[in-house]
Amino acid sequence: MLQNIQGIGMTSMRTRERMVERLEQQGIKNHKILDVMRTTPRHLFVDEALASRAYEDTALPIGYNQTISQPYIVAKMTELLLEAGPLSKVLEIGTGCGYQTAILGQLVDHVYTVERIQPLQKKAKNLVWSLQIKNISYLYSDGGWGWVDHAPYDGIMVTAAPPEIPEMLLRQMAPGGVMLIPIGRAGGQELQRVRHTEAGFEVEVLEPVSFVPFLSGKQ
Repeated sequence: MLQNIQGIGMTSMRTRERMVERLEQQGIKNHKILDVMRTTPRHLFVDEALASRAYEDTALPIGYNQTISQPYIVAKMTELLLEAGPLSKVLEIGTGCGYQTAILGQLVDHVYTVERIQPLQKKAKNLVWSLQIKNISYLYSDGGWGWVDHAPYDGIMVTAAPPEIPEMLLRQMAPGGVMLIPIGRAGGQELQRVRHTEAGFEVEVLEPVSFVPFLSGKQ
């Protein structure tokens, strides 16, 4: 496992350093995030056949019509989520392969992550645990419901795109909390940041993005 974590060739530390340099060129400034992305073995979160492409700036398939987001989007959403300072409790909607979960787990006190596709959740849980990232709680559920038991959350990150912000997720934001969420249908999505202020919810449109659709139900 150690050799797999360290990587060789196109999964080596040198390749990861190039990824981090590219992220800096793309405007990522938070050095804690850059350090975590440098040391987290992204190639373990994709199929072995795609491992050589793990550090390219592209989304890759992880099965079940889902993808692992490109490194820039992972870094950017994480940076925007943490922009106002460290967070204690973060809700992630869409565990997927667990890569974003692992990044968050090394930067916040506790991550509560929800996934609707059980085989993906099981694989992600085992992998993240094997990397000794243990401040994660996992729920197999419809992401639209959030995770009421542990609400409210200082931060919420959504990794699939609904047509509009789910009301249940707004209800689970702590006062002063922030949510990063892609909104819209394929070909016309935008990343939004929602802040829970004394006056209500403030929505800021950030940049065009491309995510898989936000689907209901479990499978």
